[in-house]
Amino acid sequence: MKLTDAKLRTLTDPGKHFDGGGLYLELTKAGGRYWRMKYRHGGKEKLLALGVYPAVTLKAARDAAGEARTALQAGDDPGALRKADKVKAAYESANTFEAVARDWLAHQSGRWASVTSDRVRASLEGHIFPALGARPLASIRPGEVMAAIKAVEASGATDQAARVLQRVKAIYRWAVTHERIESNPMLDLVPSEILKPRQVNHRPALSDRELPEFLRKLEAYEGDAHTVRALRLLMLTSTRPGEVRGACWAEFDLEAALWTIPAERMKMRTEHRVPLSRQAVEVLRIMQPLSGGRELVFPSPYYPGKSLSENTFNSAMARMGYKGSATAHGFRALFSTVANECGWNPDVIERQLAHVERNGVRAAYHRSTYMQDREKLLQWWADYLDGRKAGKVLKMPKRAA
Repeated sequence: MKLTDAKLRTLTDPGKHFDGGGLYLELTKAGGRYWRMKYRHGGKEKLLALGVYPAVTLKAARDAAGEARTALQAGDDPGALRKADKVKAAYESANTFEAVARDWLAHQSGRWASVTSDRVRASLEGHIFPALGARPLASIRPGEVMAAIKAVEASGATDQAARVLQRVKAIYRWAVTHERIESNPMLDLVPSEILKPRQVNHRPALSDRELPEFLRKLEAYEGDAHTVRALRLLMLTSTRPGEVRGACWAEFDLEAALWTIPAERMKMRTEHRVPLSRQAVEVLRIMQPLSGGRELVFPSPYYPGKSLSENTFNSAMARMGYKGSATAHGFRALFSTVANECGWNPDVIERQLAHVERNGVRAAYHRSTYMQDREKLLQWWADYLDGRKAGKVLKMPKRAA
């Protein structure tokens, strides 16, 4: 006789109360009510636990038993399938996107500067973890990642959207390598096929004809002396503003007139060796009595343990009258334009700018650092700037390195 809801509510006799098809409710002497199902597989009698009454209702128990019988008809062992599902659930709970992403971040931290690690972590916490972080890595579909990336783009942060996509794809590659997922479903996500094309606005830069006035204003600038000399070194070395702001005394060999910027401070994560002109060495000699006992060459005047802030250079240029018309980063464009126009070898110029060769084949065979040529180039550039400040030099004669 089959069980009914009314009978289940009034059961008092301990023992097995059968419903049919192997399903029964076991009532223990202690009052526990457990759904069970007897079945045979591979010639052996087995038992499947289906939950506790009344949390698992009569209908739910019958449905679960029906699914078990369907598995048996297909030749499967429902008990083994249940165990496999539990193992899978446990594995997926340990391999959510956020869990794997944080393991990837920990793995990368040894090769990244702390500021880079913090920036990458913040981008994932802000744009990906809220929607996808708790999901098993293997359950996330490319369309869901694409939707998250397009949401970043819609906020106006197109560059950030592209970077976040690259990081998501890197996490999946790492997950495959470390067997946290069987395959990478994000391989076909390409930024150019997801994000809208954007117009590149180059940073405003001084023109050669503006140099004399700017150099005189820089020399007469009454702001922080550290900032003035940092801007001077920035122009003389054609490096990036962040590389000058974070410059440490340990990176310089003034006797050898050489600045070695470690890979972790470079945009392309490759060590960059910068020859120093006589004028650049002079700037550093002047700074030695001021900051030689500290780690940083150009410490903040307000927080000596920290570097000059990111906006320091452009704020100084704005106070000199160049707001919106020139930026500190634009000195690199000025250097490149003048050096190219004066006939210097473009490869030497690009190497000094620490630009990466975009042609993969050419890059593999063209690894020269052009140190001797770059020494000549930067000394020429320093002399050129001195001449422009005096207003005596309009164009240097063409010469090739």
